[in-house]
Amino acid sequence: MAWQVTVDEDKCKACEECVDNCPVEVFEMVDGKANPVNMDECLGCETCVEVCEENAITVEEI
Repeated sequence: MAWQVTVDEDKCKACEECVDNCPVEVFEMVDGKANPVNMDECLGCETCVEVCEENAITVEEI
């Protein structure tokens, strides 16, 4: 099972909650925005979605 992780850069406020809370380190901060650089590691747990107060992250099965 694979997952598509998307960050809406217009909504992302660089709080780094997704970076800090992702259990498999999918995210890194790039140019002041969260970026899913290790998407192959995503478990689909949606922890990032839950901690993002800006609703900037979506996780979809592909």
